[in-house]
Amino acid sequence: MRLLVLVVLSVALMVVDARFTLLKPVRSQMSLALMQSYWITDLPQRLWQGVASQFGSRTELVAENEKLKTENLLLQGRMQKLAALTEQNVRLRELLNSSALVNEKVEVAELIGMDPNPFTHRIIINKGERDGVVLGQPVLDARGLMGQVVELMPYTSRVLLLTDTTHSIPVQVNRNGLRAIASGTGNPERLELRHVADTADIKEGDLLVSSGLGQRFPAGYPVATVKEVIHDSGQPFAIVRAVPTAALNRSRYLLLVFSDTRTPEERANDAAQAQESLDAQGGGPIIPATVPKPALVPSTVAAPASPATPATPATAPAAAAPVKPTATHPAATKPPATAPAAPAKPPAAQPAVVKPAAKPPVSAPATTGGRE
Repeated sequence: MRLLVLVVLSVALMVVDARFTLLKPVRSQMSLALMQSYWITDLPQRLWQGVASQFGSRTELVAENEKLKTENLLLQGRMQKLAALTEQNVRLRELLNSSALVNEKVEVAELIGMDPNPFTHRIIINKGERDGVVLGQPVLDARGLMGQVVELMPYTSRVLLLTDTTHSIPVQVNRNGLRAIASGTGNPERLELRHVADTADIKEGDLLVSSGLGQRFPAGYPVATVKEVIHDSGQPFAIVRAVPTAALNRSRYLLLVFSDTRTPEERANDAAQAQESLDAQGGGPIIPATVPKPALVPSTVAAPASPATPATPATAPAAAAPVKPTATHPAATKPPATAPAAPAKPPAAQPAVVKPAAKPPVSAPATTGGRE
């Protein structure tokens, strides 16, 4: 009787857990207690790794150090080229107001457990809701994409791998941009491309990268490599099998990708504000440079009066006025009024005085600045 009650209770709990979300808070609280058990079960391996690292041979360490130095040098050379390409990509995407990601924020996580169910491919990592992890967040390792977060707990998260039968991801062929859907097969070493036309340009060895469609996975990350393409003349679709680039059953340290959560409108507004601030900074020095130009207008107006021609005697007093504002002739009352009219060019009036000086009757009035 007791066994029957326990069996009925277990079945009821499984149904409630599968159909409803009532037990999710209970599961979240139980994960806090289970986290300690994960740490305890992983303690022997940690101790073994610590002891092995302490007693590693010097020769292996030296060889590994040389290898890492060489790899570091090669990666630095590649980074110098990628830095320029990244900056160029950023500028082009700003011009297009593109919402695609360029640089993502990542955080390192560690695998602490695996789902014991052989029909599901799920793992548990040591980062949870308290660390800023969100549902659907992409997870990758050093080789490519691994999966996405499907369940959150305070300090841990459950990740669904790409090879799970319920998982699919939009991809594209890196060689020609052909788009397809890669689905899990339940085998950790194989993915399948569904509904690929028999005449599609895809062949063995092609690299499949994430296309970014669906706004779930960032674009450009390696997903799989095409291993086999089977063409059947009697079928409309080809059979395409691929091998995941990520080490799904071997990687221990993973990366959580934090995508840009802004909407396209917010990205466009931020880009417009940045452009306005840039224009304001670049336009500041130009405005003062154009201010002195109106000051040249009075000088261009007074310029016709500077070449003193003997044709019109009225121009001689106007040009000679700035030369000697304190005239010796007491009757000259107009020169003080005309003196502020053209104070900018006193040397220009000298030729006007010299040329009329050749005529004795006109030279005396020209030097006094008045007419007799």
